[in-house]
Amino acid sequence: MRKRSPGYVIRSSPVVLAAVILVFALTALAQTTPPSVNSSASQPDFNMLVLGDSILWGQGLKNEHKSWYLVKSWLQESAGLRVRERIEAHAGAVVGSEGTAPPETLTLYGEISSAWPTLHDQIDDALRAIEDPSQVDLILVDGCINDVNARRLMNAANTPEGIKALAQEKCGAPVESLLVRIASSFPNAHIMVSGYFPVISDQTPRDLFMRKVAKIFYAPTGDGPRLEENKLLDRLALVSAAWYEASNLSLIKAVANVNDKLVARGSRQRVLFARIPFLPEHSFGARDSHLWGFNASTARKLLAVLTWGKVSLHTNDEVRSQRSSVCDDFFKRVKGETNEQKRVRKDRLMTCSLSAIAHPNRKGAVIYAEAIKTQIETVIRKPGWLRLVKLPAPASP
Repeated sequence: MRKRSPGYVIRSSPVVLAAVILVFALTALAQTTPPSVNSSASQPDFNMLVLGDSILWGQGLKNEHKSWYLVKSWLQESAGLRVRERIEAHAGAVVGSEGTAPPETLTLYGEISSAWPTLHDQIDDALRAIEDPSQVDLILVDGCINDVNARRLMNAANTPEGIKALAQEKCGAPVESLLVRIASSFPNAHIMVSGYFPVISDQTPRDLFMRKVAKIFYAPTGDGPRLEENKLLDRLALVSAAWYEASNLSLIKAVANVNDKLVARGSRQRVLFARIPFLPEHSFGARDSHLWGFNASTARKLLAVLTWGKVSLHTNDEVRSQRSSVCDDFFKRVKGETNEQKRVRKDRLMTCSLSAIAHPNRKGAVIYAEAIKTQIETVIRKPGWLRLVKLPAPASP
Protein backbone atom coordinates (compact mmCIF):
# COMPACT_ATOMS: atom_id res chain seq x y z
CA MET A 1 0.00 0.00 0.00
CA ARG A 2 1.47 3.32 -1.01
CA LYS A 3 1.33 6.17 1.44
CA ARG A 4 -0.32 9.25 0.01
CA SER A 5 0.77 12.81 0.67
CA PRO A 6 -2.59 14.07 1.95
CA GLY A 7 -4.17 17.02 0.15
CA TYR A 8 -6.70 18.86 2.21
CA VAL A 9 -8.62 22.09 2.12
CA ILE A 10 -8.71 25.31 4.10
CA ARG A 11 -12.09 26.24 5.48
CA SER A 12 -13.24 29.45 3.86
CA SER A 13 -15.60 30.71 6.59
CA PRO A 14 -14.23 33.50 8.86
CA VAL A 15 -13.03 32.61 12.34
CA VAL A 16 -13.17 34.77 15.42
CA LEU A 17 -9.98 35.75 17.17
CA ALA A 18 -11.02 33.88 20.27
CA ALA A 19 -10.39 30.62 18.45
CA VAL A 20 -6.83 31.76 17.89
CA ILE A 21 -6.01 31.57 21.59
CA LEU A 22 -7.12 28.02 22.22
CA VAL A 23 -8.36 25.62 19.55
CA PHE A 24 -9.64 22.29 20.70
CA ALA A 25 -10.55 20.19 17.75
CA LEU A 26 -11.06 18.34 19.98
CA THR A 27 -6.78 12.47 24.86
CA ALA A 28 1.77 -1.37 29.82
CA LEU A 29 2.28 -2.96 26.56
CA ALA A 30 2.03 -6.76 27.09
CA GLN A 31 5.10 -8.34 25.52
CA THR A 32 4.84 -10.95 22.80
CA THR A 33 7.18 -13.82 22.10
CA PRO A 34 9.90 -12.64 19.70
CA PRO A 35 9.53 -13.97 16.16
CA SER A 36 12.16 -16.20 14.62
CA VAL A 37 15.03 -14.46 12.85
CA ASN A 38 13.72 -15.10 9.37
CA SER A 39 10.01 -14.80 10.13
CA SER A 40 9.56 -11.42 8.38
CA ALA A 41 10.94 -12.81 5.14
CA SER A 42 8.23 -15.46 5.04
CA GLN A 43 5.36 -13.17 6.03
CA PRO A 44 3.19 -11.34 3.48
CA ASP A 45 2.76 -7.59 3.82
CA PHE A 46 0.50 -6.44 6.63
CA ASN A 47 -1.61 -3.54 5.36
CA MET A 48 -2.80 -0.84 7.75
CA LEU A 49 -5.17 2.01 6.91
CA VAL A 50 -5.62 5.08 9.13
CA LEU A 51 -8.86 7.07 8.89
CA GLY A 52 -9.94 9.94 11.10
CA ASP A 53 -9.30 13.44 12.38
CA SER A 54 -6.37 15.33 13.89
CA ILE A 55 -5.95 12.86 16.76
CA LEU A 56 -5.03 9.86 14.60
CA TRP A 57 -3.31 12.16 12.10
CA GLY A 58 -1.08 13.16 15.02
CA GLN A 59 -1.38 16.96 15.10
CA GLY A 60 1.89 18.58 16.05
CA LEU A 61 3.88 15.33 16.11
CA LYS A 62 6.70 14.09 13.95
CA ASN A 63 5.73 10.92 12.10
CA GLU A 64 7.85 8.67 14.29
CA HIS A 65 6.01 9.88 17.41
CA LYS A 66 2.44 9.54 16.12
CA SER A 67 0.21 6.88 17.64
CA TRP A 68 -0.31 5.03 14.33
CA TYR A 69 3.45 4.89 13.81
CA LEU A 70 3.99 3.50 17.31
CA VAL A 71 1.42 0.79 16.57
CA LYS A 72 3.13 0.05 13.26
CA SER A 73 6.54 -0.24 14.93
CA TRP A 74 5.13 -2.53 17.61
CA LEU A 75 3.62 -4.89 15.02
CA GLN A 76 6.89 -4.98 13.12
CA GLU A 77 9.12 -5.51 16.14
CA SER A 78 6.95 -7.86 18.20
CA ALA A 79 5.45 -9.96 15.42
CA GLY A 80 7.97 -9.68 12.59
CA LEU A 81 5.41 -8.18 10.19
CA ARG A 82 6.16 -5.96 7.22
CA VAL A 83 3.64 -3.21 7.86
CA ARG A 84 2.63 -0.94 4.99
CA GLU A 85 0.50 2.03 6.05
CA ARG A 86 -1.77 4.40 4.21
CA ILE A 87 -2.77 7.58 6.06
CA GLU A 88 -6.03 9.27 5.11
CA ALA A 89 -6.66 10.94 8.50
CA HIS A 90 -6.18 14.70 8.70
CA ALA A 91 -6.90 17.65 10.95
CA GLY A 92 -10.46 18.91 11.10
CA ALA A 93 -12.17 15.94 9.45
CA VAL A 94 -15.85 15.35 10.20
CA VAL A 95 -17.70 12.06 9.80
CA GLY A 96 -19.85 13.52 7.04
CA SER A 97 -21.75 11.42 4.54
CA GLU A 98 -21.16 9.68 1.24
CA GLY A 99 -20.75 11.71 -1.94
CA THR A 100 -19.67 15.11 -0.63
CA ALA A 101 -18.12 17.48 -3.16
CA PRO A 102 -14.66 18.95 -2.49
CA PRO A 103 -14.23 22.71 -2.06
CA GLU A 104 -12.22 24.56 -4.66
CA THR A 105 -9.34 25.76 -2.47
CA LEU A 106 -6.77 23.08 -1.67
CA THR A 107 -3.54 22.75 0.25
CA LEU A 108 -1.19 19.80 0.65
CA TYR A 109 -0.72 19.57 4.37
CA GLY A 110 -2.67 17.44 6.84
CA GLU A 111 -1.84 19.74 9.78
CA ILE A 112 -4.17 22.41 8.37
CA SER A 113 -7.72 21.95 9.61
CA SER A 114 -10.39 21.11 7.06
CA ALA A 115 -13.74 19.38 7.31
CA TRP A 116 -13.14 17.83 3.89
CA PRO A 117 -12.21 15.11 3.04
CA THR A 118 -14.76 13.76 5.49
CA LEU A 119 -14.28 10.25 6.85
CA HIS A 120 -16.61 8.95 4.16
CA ASP A 121 -14.48 10.77 1.57
CA GLN A 122 -11.38 9.19 3.12
CA ILE A 123 -12.92 5.77 2.49
CA ASP A 124 -13.53 6.74 -1.14
CA ASP A 125 -9.95 7.98 -1.52
CA ALA A 126 -8.57 4.76 -0.03
CA LEU A 127 -10.74 2.58 -2.28
CA ARG A 128 -9.50 4.45 -5.34
CA ALA A 129 -5.87 4.08 -4.30
CA ILE A 130 -5.81 0.49 -3.01
CA GLU A 131 -5.76 -2.12 -5.72
CA ASP A 132 -7.41 -4.84 -3.62
CA PRO A 133 -9.34 -3.61 -0.51
CA SER A 134 -9.63 -7.20 0.71
CA GLN A 135 -5.90 -7.09 1.43
CA VAL A 136 -6.28 -4.46 4.18
CA ASP A 137 -5.65 -6.15 7.54
CA LEU A 138 -6.10 -3.41 10.12
CA ILE A 139 -7.92 -0.07 10.16
CA LEU A 140 -7.41 2.57 12.84
CA VAL A 141 -10.23 5.10 12.93
CA ASP A 142 -11.60 7.92 15.07
CA GLY A 143 -14.14 10.65 14.46
CA CYS A 144 -17.09 12.73 15.73
CA ILE A 145 -15.50 15.49 17.83
CA ASN A 146 -15.42 17.90 14.90
CA ASP A 147 -19.08 17.13 14.22
CA VAL A 148 -19.83 18.28 17.77
CA ASN A 149 -17.64 21.38 17.20
CA ALA A 150 -14.77 22.42 19.44
CA ARG A 151 -16.29 25.78 20.34
CA ARG A 152 -19.28 24.02 21.87
CA LEU A 153 -16.97 22.02 24.10
CA MET A 154 -15.20 25.21 25.21
CA ASN A 155 -18.36 27.22 25.87
CA ALA A 156 -19.07 27.21 29.60
CA ALA A 157 -22.68 28.10 28.85
CA ASN A 158 -23.17 24.48 27.87
CA THR A 159 -24.31 21.99 30.46
CA PRO A 160 -23.10 18.41 30.97
CA GLU A 161 -26.58 17.25 29.93
CA GLY A 162 -26.39 19.23 26.68
CA ILE A 163 -22.98 17.84 25.81
CA LYS A 164 -24.17 14.30 26.54
CA ALA A 165 -27.02 14.80 24.07
CA LEU A 166 -24.62 16.10 21.42
CA ALA A 167 -22.27 13.17 21.95
CA GLN A 168 -25.13 10.71 21.51
CA GLU A 169 -26.27 12.52 18.35
CA LYS A 170 -22.88 12.87 16.65
CA CYS A 171 -20.96 9.84 17.97
CA GLY A 172 -23.77 7.30 17.84
CA ALA A 173 -25.73 6.52 14.67
CA PRO A 174 -23.39 8.43 12.27
CA VAL A 175 -20.35 6.50 13.54
CA GLU A 176 -22.25 3.22 13.41
CA SER A 177 -23.13 3.85 9.75
CA LEU A 178 -19.51 4.76 9.08
CA LEU A 179 -18.23 1.54 10.67
CA VAL A 180 -20.70 -0.56 8.68
CA ARG A 181 -19.38 1.01 5.49
CA ILE A 182 -15.74 0.51 6.53
CA ALA A 183 -16.38 -3.17 7.32
CA SER A 184 -18.10 -3.80 4.00
CA SER A 185 -15.52 -1.85 1.98
CA PHE A 186 -12.55 -3.68 3.54
CA PRO A 187 -13.99 -7.15 4.21
CA ASN A 188 -10.92 -8.70 5.85
CA ALA A 189 -9.86 -5.82 8.07
CA HIS A 190 -10.19 -5.65 11.83
CA ILE A 191 -11.24 -2.16 12.87
CA MET A 192 -9.88 -0.33 15.92
CA VAL A 193 -11.95 2.67 17.02
CA SER A 194 -10.25 5.07 19.44
CA GLY A 195 -12.02 7.46 21.78
CA TYR A 196 -11.33 10.99 22.97
CA PHE A 197 -10.19 12.67 26.19
CA PRO A 198 -11.29 15.39 28.64
CA VAL A 199 -9.52 18.63 27.72
CA ILE A 200 -10.20 20.61 30.92
CA SER A 201 -10.16 19.12 34.42
CA ASP A 202 -9.86 20.23 38.03
CA GLN A 203 -6.08 20.04 37.45
CA THR A 204 -6.16 22.71 34.72
CA PRO A 205 -4.73 25.94 36.19
CA ARG A 206 -7.25 28.55 37.36
CA ASP A 207 -4.81 31.38 36.67
CA LEU A 208 -5.75 34.71 35.12
CA PHE A 209 -4.81 33.60 31.59
CA MET A 210 -7.02 30.52 31.63
CA ARG A 211 -9.90 32.47 33.20
CA LYS A 212 -9.68 35.04 30.39
CA VAL A 213 -9.59 32.32 27.74
CA ALA A 214 -12.69 30.69 29.23
CA LYS A 215 -14.40 34.08 29.23
CA ILE A 216 -13.60 34.61 25.55
CA PHE A 217 -15.33 31.35 24.66
CA TYR A 218 -18.28 31.98 26.99
CA ALA A 219 -21.43 32.60 24.92
CA PRO A 220 -24.53 32.39 27.13
CA THR A 221 -27.94 32.07 25.53
CA GLY A 222 -31.42 32.73 26.88
CA ASP A 223 -32.39 34.76 29.89
CA GLY A 224 -30.78 32.61 32.56
CA PRO A 225 -28.20 33.93 35.03
CA ARG A 226 -24.67 34.40 33.74
CA LEU A 227 -21.81 32.46 35.28
CA GLU A 228 -19.18 34.45 37.14
CA GLU A 229 -15.72 34.43 35.55
CA ASN A 230 -14.21 32.41 38.39
CA LYS A 231 -16.82 29.66 37.82
CA LEU A 232 -16.26 29.19 34.07
CA LEU A 233 -13.39 26.72 34.30
CA ASP A 234 -15.22 24.65 36.88
CA ARG A 235 -18.14 24.36 34.44
CA LEU A 236 -15.78 23.50 31.58
CA ALA A 237 -14.26 20.71 33.67
CA LEU A 238 -17.74 19.25 34.15
CA VAL A 239 -18.52 19.62 30.44
CA SER A 240 -15.21 17.95 29.49
CA ALA A 241 -15.87 15.04 31.83
CA ALA A 242 -19.38 14.66 30.43
CA TRP A 243 -18.01 14.67 26.88
CA TYR A 244 -15.42 12.04 27.75
CA GLU A 245 -17.92 9.64 29.28
CA ALA A 246 -20.78 10.25 26.85
CA SER A 247 -18.64 10.01 23.71
CA ASN A 248 -17.09 6.79 25.01
CA LEU A 249 -20.52 5.29 25.72
CA SER A 250 -21.87 6.29 22.30
CA LEU A 251 -18.83 4.89 20.49
CA ILE A 252 -18.94 1.66 22.52
CA LYS A 253 -22.60 1.21 21.59
CA ALA A 254 -21.88 1.87 17.89
CA VAL A 255 -19.06 -0.70 17.97
CA ALA A 256 -21.28 -3.29 19.68
CA ASN A 257 -24.08 -2.81 17.16
CA VAL A 258 -21.73 -3.27 14.22
CA ASN A 259 -20.20 -6.37 15.79
CA ASP A 260 -23.70 -7.84 16.18
CA LYS A 261 -24.25 -7.31 12.45
CA LEU A 262 -20.91 -8.89 11.58
CA VAL A 263 -21.62 -11.93 13.74
CA ALA A 264 -25.07 -12.30 12.20
CA ARG A 265 -23.59 -12.59 8.73
CA GLY A 266 -20.82 -14.94 9.83
CA SER A 267 -17.99 -12.47 9.22
CA ARG A 268 -14.50 -13.05 10.64
CA GLN A 269 -14.12 -9.30 11.11
CA ARG A 270 -14.26 -7.60 14.46
CA VAL A 271 -14.57 -4.00 15.59
CA LEU A 272 -12.94 -2.99 18.87
CA PHE A 273 -12.99 0.16 20.95
CA ALA A 274 -9.93 1.68 22.63
CA ARG A 275 -10.88 3.83 25.60
CA ILE A 276 -8.15 6.42 26.22
CA PRO A 277 -7.18 6.49 29.93
CA PHE A 278 -6.59 10.22 30.37
CA LEU A 279 -6.34 11.26 34.01
CA PRO A 280 -7.15 14.75 35.38
CA GLU A 281 -3.43 15.54 35.60
CA HIS A 282 -3.09 14.84 31.87
CA SER A 283 -5.49 17.64 30.89
CA PHE A 284 -4.61 20.97 29.33
CA GLY A 285 -2.11 23.00 31.31
CA ALA A 286 -1.94 20.46 34.16
CA ARG A 287 1.33 19.50 35.86
CA ASP A 288 1.69 16.35 33.76
CA SER A 289 -0.26 17.50 30.72
CA HIS A 290 -0.34 15.05 27.82
CA LEU A 291 -1.53 17.81 25.48
CA TRP A 292 0.39 20.42 23.50
CA GLY A 293 0.35 23.89 25.02
CA PHE A 294 1.91 27.30 24.57
CA ASN A 295 5.64 27.95 24.47
CA ALA A 296 5.31 31.20 26.41
CA SER A 297 5.40 32.58 29.92
CA THR A 298 2.16 33.26 31.76
CA ALA A 299 2.75 37.00 31.38
CA ARG A 300 3.15 36.73 27.61
CA LYS A 301 0.05 34.57 27.29
CA LEU A 302 -1.97 37.09 29.22
CA LEU A 303 -0.66 39.95 27.08
CA ALA A 304 -1.73 38.06 23.96
CA VAL A 305 -5.29 37.90 25.32
CA LEU A 306 -5.41 41.51 26.51
CA THR A 307 -3.95 42.92 23.28
CA TRP A 308 -6.13 40.77 20.99
CA GLY A 309 -3.22 39.04 19.32
CA LYS A 310 -0.81 41.95 18.94
CA VAL A 311 1.53 39.97 21.19
CA SER A 312 2.10 36.68 19.37
CA LEU A 313 2.10 33.21 20.93
CA HIS A 314 3.82 30.03 19.83
CA THR A 315 3.02 26.40 20.48
CA ASN A 316 5.38 23.83 21.98
CA ASP A 317 4.70 21.06 19.44
CA GLU A 318 7.31 19.35 17.24
CA VAL A 319 6.29 20.64 13.80
CA ARG A 320 5.33 24.23 14.64
CA SER A 321 7.97 25.74 12.34
CA GLN A 322 6.96 23.62 9.37
CA ARG A 323 3.25 24.23 9.96
CA SER A 324 3.77 27.98 10.43
CA SER A 325 5.70 28.15 7.16
CA VAL A 326 2.84 26.46 5.30
CA CYS A 327 0.32 28.74 7.02
CA ASP A 328 2.34 31.84 6.11
CA ASP A 329 2.51 30.75 2.49
CA PHE A 330 -1.18 29.94 2.27
CA PHE A 331 -2.40 33.09 4.00
CA LYS A 332 -0.25 35.58 2.08
CA ARG A 333 -1.38 39.16 1.83
CA VAL A 334 -3.61 39.70 -1.17
CA LYS A 335 -3.06 42.83 -3.19
CA GLY A 336 -5.87 45.30 -2.66
CA GLU A 337 -7.40 43.50 0.33
CA THR A 338 -9.75 45.51 2.51
CA ASN A 339 -9.20 46.08 6.22
CA GLU A 340 -11.84 43.47 7.00
CA GLN A 341 -10.21 40.94 4.65
CA LYS A 342 -6.87 41.66 6.29
CA ARG A 343 -8.32 41.10 9.76
CA VAL A 344 -9.91 37.80 8.76
CA ARG A 345 -6.74 36.64 7.01
CA LYS A 346 -4.59 37.39 10.06
CA ASP A 347 -7.04 35.66 12.37
CA ARG A 348 -7.00 32.57 10.20
CA LEU A 349 -3.23 32.67 9.95
CA MET A 350 -2.87 32.72 13.74
CA THR A 351 -5.44 29.95 14.15
CA CYS A 352 -3.55 27.88 11.60
CA SER A 353 -0.21 28.40 13.35
CA LEU A 354 -1.62 27.51 16.78
CA SER A 355 -3.72 24.55 15.66
CA ALA A 356 -1.74 21.93 17.61
CA ILE A 357 -2.94 23.38 20.93
CA ALA A 358 -4.73 20.81 23.16
CA HIS A 359 -3.87 17.85 20.93
CA PRO A 360 -2.01 14.85 22.37
CA ASN A 361 1.73 15.46 22.72
CA ARG A 362 4.29 12.64 22.73
CA LYS A 363 3.06 11.35 26.08
CA GLY A 364 -0.52 11.52 24.84
CA ALA A 365 0.34 9.68 21.63
CA VAL A 366 1.91 6.88 23.69
CA ILE A 367 -1.30 6.53 25.70
CA TYR A 368 -3.28 6.25 22.46
CA ALA A 369 -0.88 3.68 21.01
CA GLU A 370 -0.93 1.59 24.19
CA ALA A 371 -4.73 1.58 24.29
CA ILE A 372 -4.90 0.48 20.64
CA LYS A 373 -2.24 -2.20 21.14
CA THR A 374 -4.13 -3.60 24.12
CA GLN A 375 -7.18 -4.09 21.91
CA ILE A 376 -5.14 -5.65 19.11
CA GLU A 377 -3.73 -8.15 21.57
CA THR A 378 -7.21 -9.38 22.41
CA VAL A 379 -7.59 -10.60 18.82
CA ILE A 380 -3.99 -11.74 18.37
CA ARG A 381 -4.74 -14.45 20.91
CA LYS A 382 -7.40 -15.86 18.60
CA PRO A 383 -6.33 -18.05 15.66
CA GLY A 384 -6.90 -16.79 12.14
CA TRP A 385 -7.35 -13.13 13.00
CA LEU A 386 -5.43 -12.11 9.89
CA ARG A 387 -5.84 -13.05 6.26
CA LEU A 388 -2.66 -15.08 5.88
CA VAL A 389 -0.44 -14.19 8.79
CA LYS A 390 0.03 -16.38 11.83
CA LEU A 391 1.33 -14.33 14.74
CA PRO A 392 3.22 -15.76 17.71
CA ALA A 393 1.13 -16.23 20.83
CA PRO A 394 1.65 -13.54 23.50
CA ALA A 395 3.81 -14.57 26.43
CA SER A 396 2.22 -15.03 29.80
CA PRO A 397 2.25 -11.83 31.88
